[in-house]
Order: sequence, then C-alpha cells, then structure tokens
Amino acid sequence: MPVAIDSPVADFQTQATSGQQVQLSALRGRQVVLYFYPKDSTPGCTTEGQNFRDLHEAFAAANTLIFGVSRDGLKSHENFKCKQAFPFELISDADEQLCQLFDVIKLKKLYGKEYLGIDRSTFLIDQDGVLRREWRGVKVPGHAEAVLDAARALHAG
Repeated sequence: MPVAIDSPVADFQTQATSGQQVQLSALRGRQVVLYFYPKDSTPGCTTEGQNFRDLHEAFAAANTLIFGVSRDGLKSHENFKCKQAFPFELISDADEQLCQLFDVIKLKKLYGKEYLGIDRSTFLIDQDGVLRREWRGVKVPGHAEAVLDAARALHAG
C-alpha cells in the first residue's frame, strides 16, 4: 500500500552508503527527507544532489536528515557521493522496496522507447514518522529550496 499524506509511513530498513543501515523507526525525533532520483552521475541528478548538499546545514538546523534514493548499487552510490562531496547518505533500492512503498516507478519514454523508471519525487516525513509533504514529477531548479522551506515550517510547528 503506497504512502499517503498525514499517514504514518510503514517502517523500513535498507542499505545506504558509508555501510549504514537506515531504519525509519530509528530516526524518530528527526524529520526525514527522502528524495528519489533516476540515476547516479547524470546531469539532473547531479544538480539535484548538489542543491541538497549546498543546503545541508540549513536542513540540519531544521532537525532534518536528507537521504537520496535510487535503484543504483552501493558501489555506484559511494562513487557518486564521494565525487560530489555529499554530506548525506544515498540509499540503494535495487529491489525497489522503497520505490514501491512511495509509488515512484512510472512508465517513461526516452528516444521513443518506453521503460519503467523512477519519477523524480521527494517526501518529507515528520519526527513521528508521518508523511507530511510530497512532491512528484519534480523539476530540479528551486526544488531543494522548496523542500527546505517546508522542513523549516514543519520544524517550527
């Protein structure tokens, strides 16, 4: 069952960069941003990650953790994170557990060919594990700032 606004997000546990296991229930007390992106080291995904990186301290001040999520493997994620100096972890969702939970796999078209891919989407989960905001079909310019504004407003309560 996909997530819904103002409903608790089902607990999950998954692998992330830096050898971390990310478990939603262990993050209670902090807000969580999950931003789903199609592929490591592609132009739009790099820009989006850099935007979140550049606002990382402001997110931290709003008691908010950031995680990037894609279907790429941990090795690809480690390289991407290192090259871009991301101060946050990237979650490998190769089995699409989170993609299905957040319903972000969509039919896409590239050069006339159809395929199933990640629809660039972001989710803001409050300190109690409840989904408070979602952005789907995200356009990169200005997006990280919009998420930060929402995180600040939620934190201010």
